[in-house]
Amino acid sequence: MTIPTIFLLGATGYVGGEFLILLGRKLPQLPVLALVRHPTAEKITKLHSMHANVSVVEGSLDDLEIVKDQAAKADIVINIASGGHSLSSQGQSTASWIGSNLKNPVAILEGMTEHSARKPGEPPLLIHISGLAVLSDDARGELVKDVKVWSDIGFNLKSVPPDNVHLDVDIPIVEAGTRKDNPIRTIILFPGLIYGVGQGVQRTTVWIRTQLKLARDAGYAGTWGPGYNAMSHVHVKDVASAILVILKAALEHKADEGAEGLYFVASDAPKVTKRECQAVIGDYLFSKGIIKQPGSQPFTKEFITSLASTDHSSDISHLGWRTFGGNQLAKSERLAKLGWVPVETFKHPILDTLFESLDAAL
Repeated sequence: MTIPTIFLLGATGYVGGEFLILLGRKLPQLPVLALVRHPTAEKITKLHSMHANVSVVEGSLDDLEIVKDQAAKADIVINIASGGHSLSSQGQSTASWIGSNLKNPVAILEGMTEHSARKPGEPPLLIHISGLAVLSDDARGELVKDVKVWSDIGFNLKSVPPDNVHLDVDIPIVEAGTRKDNPIRTIILFPGLIYGVGQGVQRTTVWIRTQLKLARDAGYAGTWGPGYNAMSHVHVKDVASAILVILKAALEHKADEGAEGLYFVASDAPKVTKRECQAVIGDYLFSKGIIKQPGSQPFTKEFITSLASTDHSSDISHLGWRTFGGNQLAKSERLAKLGWVPVETFKHPILDTLFESLDAAL
């Protein structure tokens, strides 16, 4: 039996690093080629300590030809780098942290289409990490009675508001997984709010780093609107284990794929509102002398407007409201059928771990 090869985007990232460690422990025989920007000797040594069977190709998400070429060669592509990266954006603005300018991951799909055409009857596998912001109800932080809790059983990407984030990446992936000509086996994971300190090269979650930057700029920990909205949350170790569970099932052809290959990664842990999270963050940053006042309060209209002018993006306000101002609640029914349990989420509640996450980010 031929051992499949994996092309991994995001090995030095927060979730990608956690997954690489787990993959090295559980499936060490699978060779991994990692896309790494500026692969220093220290970075390569760290990656080898995480997974002994990993090799490196130098490049970033913006190196389209490298991404396309490696995606065409691999049997499996796992994209944990950035659910909404356009593969053509420059720099890292606040907008990009929020989920900016989501476009089709063209290079990955084109490369995998070439692979499929070269090996008829043996379509390659794409596991792509998106996010539960696709479910946002645009509550704008207001209290909503009877908030919908989505199930991934029967879920269709076209059933949510069409201007929600991630959709213009995710819909073409599903289309590639359902077409007859040169098909790709596609699976998309939609994690909730990911938290906890990671063990890889990047130890902190993007939303903690985003909140830290916004708090420093504003002088307080802010919410988008009054902050009564809530998001399903999940520990980074549980996200890594979810990816591994799905990979194993896919290798055995037991995973749902294509139109059915949409997996929510969430928990049944008690709901936590954005204002509760931000109040903890605000109190902690205030105690460190980083911001001017404890607790949290809504960002002012002027501050949100200033973000748009700073990032040269007219979409920043819309993205912020949808990403941080909406309810995003889900049940992971497809993963549960595969035996996945979010163990770490229940062991380490989100509000109890924010301090160590902020310390790591600082």
